[in-house]
Amino acid sequence: MIYNLESIDAKRYEGNLLYLYGDEAGERSLPLGKRELELVRARRAENRDVLLSFDRLPYKLYLLSFDSERASESTQEVLRRKAAELLKMMETDRCTQLAVSGEGVLPEEVIAVAEGLTLGDYSFDRYCSKDRYHLEQLTLDALYLKPEELSQAQTLWNRIYWCREWVNLPVQDLNAERFADELQSIAADLQDVTCTVMDRRQVESLRMGGLLAVNRGSVDEPRFVVLEYKPKGTSDKPICLVGKGIMYDTGGLNIKPDDYMQEMKSDMAGAATMASVLFAAADNHLPVHVVALLPMTDNRPGFNAYAADDILTMYDGTTVEVVNTDAEGRLILADAIAYAAKNYHPRLIIDAATLTGAAVRAISTFGIAAMQVGADNDLTMLSLVGRQVYERLVEFPMWDEYDELIKSEVADIRNCGTTPQAGTITAGKFLAHFAAGVPYIHLDIAGVAYFSKPQHYYRFGASGYGIRLLYGFLQMQDMVKQ
Repeated sequence: MIYNLESIDAKRYEGNLLYLYGDEAGERSLPLGKRELELVRARRAENRDVLLSFDRLPYKLYLLSFDSERASESTQEVLRRKAAELLKMMETDRCTQLAVSGEGVLPEEVIAVAEGLTLGDYSFDRYCSKDRYHLEQLTLDALYLKPEELSQAQTLWNRIYWCREWVNLPVQDLNAERFADELQSIAADLQDVTCTVMDRRQVESLRMGGLLAVNRGSVDEPRFVVLEYKPKGTSDKPICLVGKGIMYDTGGLNIKPDDYMQEMKSDMAGAATMASVLFAAADNHLPVHVVALLPMTDNRPGFNAYAADDILTMYDGTTVEVVNTDAEGRLILADAIAYAAKNYHPRLIIDAATLTGAAVRAISTFGIAAMQVGADNDLTMLSLVGRQVYERLVEFPMWDEYDELIKSEVADIRNCGTTPQAGTITAGKFLAHFAAGVPYIHLDIAGVAYFSKPQHYYRFGASGYGIRLLYGFLQMQDMVKQ
């Protein structure tokens, strides 16, 4: 999509126009005739959130009425969702270009509309032989935005786009080796970003027992990718972002049934998310030191696949009893978290992973299950950002009693709890062990990384959910230091 800024006179504009109408104070500027205005008043009296269209042959005038008196985060989410509804109307009207203006609206409201249009316009098209509808050009009124504000937002949306592409790609075209190569290529073009790609031999030298075990059933080699963004002048301890990179998950020898194996190409969404957050931070020159650590492999039942009852020795020396080979994500994350704690001495470790079905059963597809150890203030800040961008967190407890559920009779800990209850929490407890006292936040994105049916401004497939959340959190770090 092409984005433009220009001054727009709504009453004289020749082209398809979306007019934002937040309160009655702006009524005098509505580009409507008397009868049209009466219609808007009547519809707004019934429901302030309404989307209408009017013919301005050969163009269309769309009017988005909304209640500007809500809390800002609720207003912006309504605008994103209405923008997705508008896309459906525009597809019917065969409109591929749109300008956005209004009266008395805020810059963040204009950005929310543009964001809803951008996220809603995405679909995974590369294997389709027929062209699909897309919005080709979006022009925003320069009265509300500066060029640098649009540029920064556009850069973030571009990273979300590519995250969604990666997650949607089948493993036949994006295995661990290819994904690592692509990340290395992108990093080479970014200022202040370095990329280290470790192959099987190097992973073996690090004695990453979790990553190596999960990889034993695959014909493809594992990769451990470390991306570091360190802008000049930053001497502070980094924030480490760890992302689960299971390129495809069959469950291993504890193989998944058919209805659970579909969409398992998305099990690397955590790695794609964390790489995208770091790249967006580098694109927009955020003054924060960030390291992304991405363990990658697929989980298959072939060759010398690891099995239940195996005992693994992890990077930090912890021994782990394997209870279920389908609890593999936490094994590769554990090695990466321990590596981050030992080698980077970070201020904070955050991981993101499509980790447990229990998280989906607990809160459905409406948010992220979050846990923390020693990072109460950071999780509070992350939750505030989540409410603002509408990528919300639900905090789960990490009480000491849950440690009992991952104790093993034959090793230091088990990779699954002794009971099926609290599966999301025991997974978080397992991972927290490897943070070695570093403040730690675990984000289980299993319910939101990939949608099996459209959800508001997300179509079928990968969502990129969590990127706006974590990027906003990184933006706030400079304010915290001050």
